[in-house]
Amino acid sequence: MKFNSHDELVNTSKEAQKKWRLMPAPKRGEIIREFGNELRNQKADLARVITKEARKIVSEAEGEVQEAIDMCDFATGLSRQLYGLTMPSERPDHRLQELWQPLGVVGCITAFNFPMAVFAWNFCLASVCGNSIIWKPSPHATGCADAIKKIWDKVAGDHKELVLILNGGNEEAIALCKDSNIPLISATGSTQMGKELAPLVSERLGRTLLELGGNNAAIICPTADLDLTVKGVTFSAAGTTGQRCTTLRRAFVHEDIYEEFMKKLHAYYATLKIGDPSDTASQLGPLISEKSFNDMQNVLTSLKEKNVKIHGGQRLEVADPKEFYVMPAIVEVNKVEDEMLAETFAPILYVKKFTELKDAIHMQNNVKQGLSSSIFTNDVRESELFLSSEGSDCGIANVNIGTSGAEIGGAFGGEKDTGGGRESGSDSWKAYMRRVTATVNYGSELPLAQGVEFDES
Repeated sequence: MKFNSHDELVNTSKEAQKKWRLMPAPKRGEIIREFGNELRNQKADLARVITKEARKIVSEAEGEVQEAIDMCDFATGLSRQLYGLTMPSERPDHRLQELWQPLGVVGCITAFNFPMAVFAWNFCLASVCGNSIIWKPSPHATGCADAIKKIWDKVAGDHKELVLILNGGNEEAIALCKDSNIPLISATGSTQMGKELAPLVSERLGRTLLELGGNNAAIICPTADLDLTVKGVTFSAAGTTGQRCTTLRRAFVHEDIYEEFMKKLHAYYATLKIGDPSDTASQLGPLISEKSFNDMQNVLTSLKEKNVKIHGGQRLEVADPKEFYVMPAIVEVNKVEDEMLAETFAPILYVKKFTELKDAIHMQNNVKQGLSSSIFTNDVRESELFLSSEGSDCGIANVNIGTSGAEIGGAFGGEKDTGGGRESGSDSWKAYMRRVTATVNYGSELPLAQGVEFDES
């Protein structure tokens, strides 16, 4: 579907939402269930599109489609559970109630690394809540968006326009953010992107739901099961070629187990199978672009100039010169280097010793981002400290699993420069609705709140 102008696109979405919101929420949920079933029927084909565009290995691509399917199932159940509250009134014969109503049009900006799942997080919740969505996908993944739109059109009946796609780059994203007809902008991408787009929305007093960068850390304690830990660290640090917002960037390892841990980590890294992501034997595919490769190499060059110990990080030769395969890098540091404080969207893992757990927690938290974190320990006191108010300051805090691999049932998102937004599970649906407080007087008198008197007699 092509539109002659931005205004025509937005007006079409507004009209679609007005029609959709009249449908009872459980009926909306039923259509989302059908959407999920069709995604299930085409799972393999959709995964191939992800692998082709985002260059994710087959199992991760299939896992992403499954995540979209699971979101449909979650939203279907949610459509009967959009709960409000009834509260006691201080006035006789009055009832105080909280209602939730749809916002309208939701603008959704997604990144290349999860080209279908993040759309599903937003669309499934937004739609059962009664909203329409304008989706601006990454320019690297327009084919993924087209494939999803085709499936939606198949099951949507008279509601095809509930999902509209806006292809393009920065200019189109800016137009969405400036449009006062779009009450909510949900944007996934870099922290810099969020800092550029958020003021455009706030200037018009719109809402933002931001899922931005992460600089995630794991703390590895003396009691940790090192075999389990090494697997969790490797998947989190090297999986998706380090191109997840939840990728593990920093590991703080207790000095008593440092040498043993590093020996096991190097051995596990040596087994990684790097190659064509469409080959089911591959565990890592290429970086998404030459820019990503150059960013990685610039950081490693800067570290080399400081005589920091680096293992791996080099480009691997392949037949196609346009593909940038790399060996994941392990960087051993004696102090917190400046490079550790910024997110590099590539497989670079910084490893540093620690002595006291509170010092490790401080180093973990002492970055601008606050998305995901992990502790590996079999000591309940250590894990509980990590989960306490003086522990991890991240939106996600895991025990004995890595920083990646969030489940849809929990709210996903982070603090500080990560943006503060929450998507997916728990009560994330509330971000897509407006709250109404209603007072109902079912009596024949008009008592005022707080005992105020306003009566001629």
